[in-house]
Amino acid sequence: MTDHYLARAIHFDESDMNIFHTPARTGEWCISGGFEFSNWSEADLSGKARQAFTNGWLGLETFGRVTVVAITKAEPAEIDALTEALAAHFVSHYGAPSVDAARDVAAEEIQQMSALCADQTANTLLMVSRELTEAGVRESYRIIPPQEAGLDQFAIHGSLDEEPHGH
Repeated sequence: MTDHYLARAIHFDESDMNIFHTPARTGEWCISGGFEFSNWSEADLSGKARQAFTNGWLGLETFGRVTVVAITKAEPAEIDALTEALAAHFVSHYGAPSVDAARDVAAEEIQQMSALCADQTANTLLMVSRELTEAGVRESYRIIPPQEAGLDQFAIHGSLDEEPHGH
């Protein structure tokens, strides 16, 4: 079976608490969430909304935004649960007719994130940058390898049940 990788919200300081209307919770699974901006124009881009558009990943629990995510392994059951949560969000916030109708689109969003994370090492950091162009929203990504990120002191683990090392 192939391992699947996604990314979790990570905070190095309190800045996300101040720059986003709703900040994502540390450790929640995230996707790009660029679909939120598909109908936006320059007029929509001001203040905290501009910050979410320009640099925000979308958390799949709070549906808040975060600037930096870290890649980690995701279990198939987690991916299934995230797909269901996103499909339900499409119904509650975007007018999808049903979770069943929204499931394929939700799965595609999560698959795109998984593909972005697939060739990276665990604990690699990702940052997103968006701009509005004539053709619509353009996304680009900045990838920061773990050794450059200095994540030793922040080690991100998929489970909080693991025993501490060296004791």
